[in-house]
Amino acid sequence: MLFNSYSFLFLFLPLTVLGFFLAARLGKAAGAGWLAACSLFFYAWWDYRYLALLMASICANYLAGSFIARNSASAKGRLALGMAITANLLLLAYYKYADFFLSSANAVLGTDWPILGIILPIGISFFTFTQIAFLADAYAGKVTEYRFIYYILFVTYFPHLIAGPVLHHKEMMPQFDEDRNYRPDAANFAIGLTIFAIGLAKKVLIADNLAGYAATAFVPGADPPTFFFAWGGALAYAFQLYFDFSGYSDMAIGLSRIFGVRLPLNFSSPYKAHNIAEFWRRWHMTLSRFLRDYLYIPLGGNRHGTFRRQTNLITTMLLGGLWHGAGWNFVIWGGLHGGFLVINQLWQNLCQRTPFRLPPRLGRFLGVALTFLCVVFAWVYFRAPDLATANRLVAGMLGAFGAALPEPILSGLGPFRALIEALGIRSYLGGGAIFVETWAWIAFGSLIAFLAPNTQEIMGRFEPALPEEGRARLRPPPPISWTPQRRNAVAIGLLFAFGMLALSRPTEFLYFQF
Repeated sequence: MLFNSYSFLFLFLPLTVLGFFLAARLGKAAGAGWLAACSLFFYAWWDYRYLALLMASICANYLAGSFIARNSASAKGRLALGMAITANLLLLAYYKYADFFLSSANAVLGTDWPILGIILPIGISFFTFTQIAFLADAYAGKVTEYRFIYYILFVTYFPHLIAGPVLHHKEMMPQFDEDRNYRPDAANFAIGLTIFAIGLAKKVLIADNLAGYAATAFVPGADPPTFFFAWGGALAYAFQLYFDFSGYSDMAIGLSRIFGVRLPLNFSSPYKAHNIAEFWRRWHMTLSRFLRDYLYIPLGGNRHGTFRRQTNLITTMLLGGLWHGAGWNFVIWGGLHGGFLVINQLWQNLCQRTPFRLPPRLGRFLGVALTFLCVVFAWVYFRAPDLATANRLVAGMLGAFGAALPEPILSGLGPFRALIEALGIRSYLGGGAIFVETWAWIAFGSLIAFLAPNTQEIMGRFEPALPEEGRARLRPPPPISWTPQRRNAVAIGLLFAFGMLALSRPTEFLYFQF
């Protein structure tokens, strides 16, 4: 079931909200039980066959976590933690990576082992990582709430279940136990629906319209892409993914706020980042936190010298890339980001030793531009169906196949045509309308992504998302933010109406595949 579908908006959501507050009159456990049951139904809507897998994972991790917490000071607790985490990772590896490993082995060894054709259970990466974090927190003594119905709700809570954020037990349990969250609140409804409407508009009015222009550049076996075509496809996908994930993150936060529960912030204008390290503090923030806390730091973090730190960074990003998908293109994507982080670190160290400084505004502009270019090049491997397609598109972006513009565009340039042709830019017949549409959507997306305040800044006075503990605000909210006034209500209402009109053919969120 999609957030951007009529069945969700007009059936599931109203019945879930109404049933939750009615059940809560019988007690918090009844309200939590209703919400957990609806969340399980939400998951089963995709494929009921995997509901048993989800429940088995929940029960096993709940029992393991309880045992680990009781024995955290002994060797038994440490052994149980290792076994439980290993079991979770093996389950994830079987469903997500078995066919990848078999196909890779066949390619390397020349064998002919049959591919299993395993269907990936939706959301398995997210509910697995959420429960691994729970096990680690139980061992560290950070878990204080062990009521089973709350644990089911913690794992299956439908706003986050399919595509994140990755939750910590201590963030959610106090909110599930808060008395006031079991009573309807007009402010929570207004704030939640406002954020949801903004997210819906990002998804169906921007991301989905960019999708077609991006897809044409990633067709396997297509003709070699020329410079402008390759960059058009890569940038269209960069902004499609940006608004798709930003829209999902807003919709999840808005839906959760209706129930009085604040999810952790997961997306904060990453294309405004001044360097690649800041990008990862803004993009999929809870996954970055998980990789830092449960992989990078246990590997040694920055505690054992420069070389070890760089090795840990690259290892973390390689595994983070593999988490996103079972394919060498995802490994390369992770490796690229690991390399970018190492280069950024070396550059920062160099800057500390030299007195030369760029003017602040120029330095910020160049930092944002260079970071964005690196991210776009890496997105090509993230999106491409295979390495051959990715390599061909990157070659086109570097000018290996020349540059060409539609004949109608060149004809409209008048006296500048001769100069452009002298630069080696040739013409081709047709395609003028598609070319203009592609770059118009890219320009529109870039204006919003780089210049407009994000949803959390607009709604900042209402604290819509749960701030990460110990992390400072990346950017202060603008002086003018959303207030409950008539003109704002009309604007959000129109935005929601336009979003609803675009729901004739709802499409999945891109991060659902991970």
